[in-house]
Amino acid sequence: MSLPIIMHVNYCEQGQSLEEMCEKAVGWGYDGIEFRRARSGVDETPEQYLDAVAAAVEKSGLKQPMFGGPGVDMANEDAAFRAQEVKDGLEFYRLAAERFELTVCNTSPGPLRSKDPDAPSWAYDKSGSGAAEDKHFEWAAEGFRELGALAEELGFKLAFETHMGCLADLPEPTARLLDMIGSPAVGANLDYGNMVYFPQPPSLAAAVSTLAGRTYMLHLKNVYPVATAERTINIPCGLGDGIINHREEFKLLQEAGFDGPVCVEAPRGGDREWFAQQDIAYVQSVLGDLDRGDA
Repeated sequence: MSLPIIMHVNYCEQGQSLEEMCEKAVGWGYDGIEFRRARSGVDETPEQYLDAVAAAVEKSGLKQPMFGGPGVDMANEDAAFRAQEVKDGLEFYRLAAERFELTVCNTSPGPLRSKDPDAPSWAYDKSGSGAAEDKHFEWAAEGFRELGALAEELGFKLAFETHMGCLADLPEPTARLLDMIGSPAVGANLDYGNMVYFPQPPSLAAAVSTLAGRTYMLHLKNVYPVATAERTINIPCGLGDGIINHREEFKLLQEAGFDGPVCVEAPRGGDREWFAQQDIAYVQSVLGDLDRGDA
């Protein structure tokens, strides 16, 4: 199962420059990096940012630069705000497509907070799709039809990360939104590592099946659950060390015909450069087993 392996930029957001992170990613064996749509704390225009990324990519020989968050916020009640979000998204992707051969871009339809002001931040079943009304689906579909049309025109795809706190948090609401958008250029970024934070997450098999044929990229992370008197807390850990069986996930995706990029993440502190090397070694090992029929 030969797939592009992408490093999420959060492995190298501990003071590394764009040049350093590109050179390190190539040296560690990654095919690409999922950059953000903007750098935090840097005063620059989208053009200046993309030019800086392009220079670092060219110097390092990085094969597949990609772009992710922030997404395009279609959950805001203000129609003018939503229109500006779409306009900004269209401008960014046009500028990016002028500099790179885009393949898939990770995105989000925006945050949806719980209607209960007393709900704790970790009650993810009460936010995102759990707080959504029909209008939120309609607003998101309207905006991403326009963005999807541009993606079709420029020859790349957009993928909603299944992320807690937004409309596309679980497989079923994500599939509903994709049905409403109706664009072959808009699909899903399956991130099962976000679903395990829900009280009753879907199984891996159900998640893959629900979004089969419309999963355009994959995010990988893992957690180790620790039970407390109040709730179970998920502690981020290495890809091969937690409760998510990514070997099973790859098998299911292979059967579903998945051929998109695999982006690994490091949502934990510590020496993320070391984690980047550990995590790609795990992914390469599992994909190698699948190629040989040993998995």
